[in-house]
Amino acid sequence: MMPDGLEPSLPSADFIAHITRAQRTLHAFILSIVRNAADADDVLQEANIVLWRKLDEYDSTREFMPWAMRIAQWQALALLKKKSRLRVTFDDELLALIAKEAIAESAETDPRRVALAGCLEKLTDWQRALIARRYEPGSSVNALAGERGISPKALSEMLRRIRRMLLSCIERTLAQGVRA
Repeated sequence: MMPDGLEPSLPSADFIAHITRAQRTLHAFILSIVRNAADADDVLQEANIVLWRKLDEYDSTREFMPWAMRIAQWQALALLKKKSRLRVTFDDELLALIAKEAIAESAETDPRRVALAGCLEKLTDWQRALIARRYEPGSSVNALAGERGISPKALSEMLRRIRRMLLSCIERTLAQGVRA
């Protein structure tokens, strides 16, 4: 049974293969935006529905993954916008930048990236926010330290500890086998 609103167009075998192969990559990409596994699952389901609805718009002469990731990005941003009424989230420009970079580097999902997405989710909100702020364009340790009223050395040490935690988590995850 097809979800409501889906046209009964029959997809090509290539389209089915593309969408099937894309699931892990899309999930990791969505998770990097929404930072919550349950939300990422929901957004992936919504993105898949939109992909099927837009089947007739897909140009098979172009790469599938950037097109699919753009749709997934829209769905993730819609969820974040809906949730933003409930809590503070990153601004749309930062999320768009993260999504743009992920699309640009999405030829194949690196198991380390899948592990990183899961490990980022394990950080506290303030740790995740600090890492995100540090890697915003134009960000510097000195500026962030000034905002927080601490020395650049103290901020650098915090960032070093968080990076070390992430590296350790990634290595453990890879040793156990990434499951996305």
